[in-house]
Amino acid sequence: MFVDLVKLQVKSGKGGDGMVAFRREKYVPFGGPAGGDGGRGGHVVFEGDEGLSTLLELRYNKIIAAEDGANGGNKRMTGKGGDDAVIKVPVGTTIFNDQTGKVIADITAHEQRIIIAKGGRGGRGNIHFTTSRNTAPEIAEKGEPGHQLSLRVELKLLADVGLIGMPSVGKSTLISVISKSRPKIADYHFTTLQPNLGVVGVPDGRSFVAADMPGLIAGASLGHGLGTQFLRHIERTRVLLHVIDMSAYEGRDPYDDYQTIQHELASYTYDLTKRPQIIVANKMDLPDAEDNLEAFKAKLSDDVEVVPISAATKKNIDLLLLKTADALAKTPAFDLYKDDQFEDVVTYTFEAEKAPFTVEVADDGIIELKGDALKRLFEMTDFSRDQSVKRFARQLRSMGVDEALRKQGVKDGDTVRIFGTTFEFKD
Repeated sequence: MFVDLVKLQVKSGKGGDGMVAFRREKYVPFGGPAGGDGGRGGHVVFEGDEGLSTLLELRYNKIIAAEDGANGGNKRMTGKGGDDAVIKVPVGTTIFNDQTGKVIADITAHEQRIIIAKGGRGGRGNIHFTTSRNTAPEIAEKGEPGHQLSLRVELKLLADVGLIGMPSVGKSTLISVISKSRPKIADYHFTTLQPNLGVVGVPDGRSFVAADMPGLIAGASLGHGLGTQFLRHIERTRVLLHVIDMSAYEGRDPYDDYQTIQHELASYTYDLTKRPQIIVANKMDLPDAEDNLEAFKAKLSDDVEVVPISAATKKNIDLLLLKTADALAKTPAFDLYKDDQFEDVVTYTFEAEKAPFTVEVADDGIIELKGDALKRLFEMTDFSRDQSVKRFARQLRSMGVDEALRKQGVKDGDTVRIFGTTFEFKD
């Protein structure tokens, strides 16, 4: 089954907790702290694999999680890092953040690896918190939480040449003639239900990869028929072979077919008419084809090359391949995505840095503290130890939380809530 679009949830591993421990050896008095660090949580990694041609496996694996890191041990031992979750996808796969619509990664090479969600950092053990005033700290960090993302994964085939056209114009027959591809061929619309890739050898020794795209119809760019389901596979192609049934066997006018497809290409998200095109006048072995070709050329105002062929009798196939290879040699690859479409692009502005926390009044009247930086600090604090709690209070003070609460009108003894946990404010 050909699957080229899936949505899934991924979660990187949580970092292991740091440990509070002390050396207790017979001949080592005042051994000091010896708590080790937690291990790093596993990453979620996508890897290109040229042996794959579909996203079928991801369709049945909607939630993918990496392994958590192990906790630190005594004797300064660091916990084991969590195993990465490696997701292999076909070359040509684009990964989007499903919530923002931004591109996270575009995988275009075999064994290309991209970290989509980084594992959480392991918490530090108490060996890191020794000072001249606190030689036996009972402070250790919890591991940093993993990152969770909703992804949309799209496969866009890596083909040099795309065969496009209305249904039943002979695209599948043509690709079966010029390559080893063996698509289903029958005398009814939408015989082709998935793109067919084939490696094409040119008589002069050159080669390229061609893809037979399922038939387009009017309104395809809006989702009619097979719609945008397969238009995305044309995006990476550098040259388009626009196959037209010049015999008008089904009663359609060849020029009307040409205009219909051109309109759909121009209406698509990416203006696909910018790709170089060669019009392939197919079925020239049938009656009326020659007359229809003359009438077609008379109406054609675009500067597009027309190559008359017969896929059934293989007439002019070598000429078509040579012209296609020449067009490819002059056409560079197209950039699908601009910089502002990527998730991790840094834009430098004069805007103030985002505040690490916000102060809000909840529906029940209790003052609440929120913010990503604050949440990370909160989740990495071990509240079962007094020294860790005191350190958390000092960190809040250094972030400006105390001053912000005073400005909000919070007084000594008032209740403040931080991510579901209530604290008493001490001024």
